[in-house]
Amino acid sequence: MKQKIAISMGDFNGIGPEVTLKAMHKINFEEAIPVWIGHKSVFDFYQEKLGFDLPSREMRHTDDTEAGIINIYQIGDDLQSPVINPGKTEAAAGSWAMRSVEAGVELTLQNKADALVTAPISKEAIRLAGYNVPGHTEFLAKKTNTTQVLMMLVNATLRVALVTIHEPLKEVAALIEQNRIVNRLIVLNDSLIHDFGIESPKIAVLGLNPHAGDGGVIGREEMDIITPAIAEANERGIIAEGPFPGDGFFGTRMNQQFDATLAMYHDQGLIPFKTLSFGHGVNFSAGLPIIRTSPDHGTAFSIAGESRADDASFLAAYELAVLLAKNRNQMR
Repeated sequence: MKQKIAISMGDFNGIGPEVTLKAMHKINFEEAIPVWIGHKSVFDFYQEKLGFDLPSREMRHTDDTEAGIINIYQIGDDLQSPVINPGKTEAAAGSWAMRSVEAGVELTLQNKADALVTAPISKEAIRLAGYNVPGHTEFLAKKTNTTQVLMMLVNATLRVALVTIHEPLKEVAALIEQNRIVNRLIVLNDSLIHDFGIESPKIAVLGLNPHAGDGGVIGREEMDIITPAIAEANERGIIAEGPFPGDGFFGTRMNQQFDATLAMYHDQGLIPFKTLSFGHGVNFSAGLPIIRTSPDHGTAFSIAGESRADDASFLAAYELAVLLAKNRNQMR
C-alpha cells in the first residue's frame, strides 16, 4: 500500500513552492502519493516560472487521491486567489501558510495522510497574521495536544535533538532541568526505536557550559542537573552517555559513535549540524502522534522567485517522511 504524504505549501512569497515542485520533479511516484495543500493558483504560478508540466489534479474530497500524480488539496476557493509577491514578508502569505499547515495536520490526524512535510514559513509573516507561535514545532504540538515534542535534525548519518528549541539564549539556563532532559531522552529513544528502526539506540548528551562545566569551575549545571538526568535515563533502560563538551564533540567525530546527540539549546546543536550537512538536512518532530518533516532551511526571501533555490533538503524531507511512514505503519 502506497503511503500518502501531505505537503503544506509554506510561505508562497518564499522558496517553499519552488523547492517543492523541483523535488516533485524528481520523486519516484511508485513509492508514495503526494498531496500538495494550498491554492492551485500558487501551484500554477511556480509551475509556469519553472517551466514545468507536472502531472497533477485537484482533489474533490479528502479520500480522492490518485497514484502517479500530484494531488492538489485546495484551501480557500477560486474567488480568494492569493496575491503572490516573491521576496515580500506579508501577513496574507503567513495566513495562507498556516492554514495549509492546519489542513495538513487534520489530514494526518484523520488518517487521510501518513505523514506531513512542511515547506518553510516566515515567523515574522505568521506573527503579522496573528499567530503567536515561535515555529512549526510548537504549533504542531499545540494542534495535536502533545506535551512532549522533540525537535530533531536528521541526515543520512547524523541525528541531533534539542532540549530547548526557540527560546532566547538568556533564558536557556533556567530551562535546563533534570525532568526536562529525562523526558527529552525518553522521546528521543522511543523515536529512534519506532521511527528509525534502531533496536538499542545509543545517545550522547552534551553539556551546557564551556568544557561541560570543567568540574564545576565554569558552571554546575553538568554536575547538578545533566549528569543526574543521564543516570535517571540509564535506570529507565536508555543508553545515554555524557555530558560531553559541545565545542569539540562534532569536530572530533565523536558523534559517529552514537545513534543520536542531545544538545542543550538551538545553536549548540544546529550550528554543527548545518555545517556538516547544510542543504541536505531534515527537521523531524519526534514525539508527535503524526509524522512531520521539513527542510532544514527557511524561506530565503532574498532569492525567492528567481528559480535558483536548491531543492535537496526538501527532497530529503519528503523521502524521510516516506521512510518513517513505512516504518511506523509496519510497527502497527
